[in-house]
Amino acid sequence: MFNLSNLKNTSRPTKTVRRVGRGPGSKRGKTSGRGGKGDSARQGYRKRFGYEGGQVPLYRKLPIRGFTRGTFVKPSMAISLKTLEENYQDGETVNLVTLREKGLIPRRLPGGIKILSDGELTKKVHIEANAFSAAAVQKLQEKKISHTVV
Repeated sequence: MFNLSNLKNTSRPTKTVRRVGRGPGSKRGKTSGRGGKGDSARQGYRKRFGYEGGQVPLYRKLPIRGFTRGTFVKPSMAISLKTLEENYQDGETVNLVTLREKGLIPRRLPGGIKILSDGELTKKVHIEANAFSAAAVQKLQEKKISHTVV
C-alpha cells in the first residue's frame, strides 16, 4: 500500500553537498576554498563580468566595428483598423490626442503611430497618423475614408 512514508524521488539522483569550513582534513577547511586574503575571500563579493583584475579588459582592447541605429530609433505604436472600429464613432478624428484620451497609446510616443490593415473599418472617420501600411492605405481608399500623414 502506498502512503507518504514510502514514496521516493525517482526523477533524479541526489547530489551530495560539499560542506565547507569543517577543518583541514575535509579538503575545504580553513579558507573554505576561497584562497588567501582580498576581496574575493570576503562574504558578498561578486566579480564584475569582464573584469580582469585591473588589467585593461578584452572588450576595451577590441576595435569598435560597424554601427547600430538602436540609439536613434524612436519607438512607434501600431494601431489596427479593428481597434479604430471598436473605439471610434462616425465623424470623429483619429490622431495622437484622441488616441491618448481613449487610453489606446502611452503619453510619450516619439515615433508616433502607424495604422495597420488588420480588421475592417466601416465607420467614416478622419485618420491622422505618422505612417500607414500599404494594405491599410488600400483598404482606406476602397472605403473612401480620409487619411493624412502627419
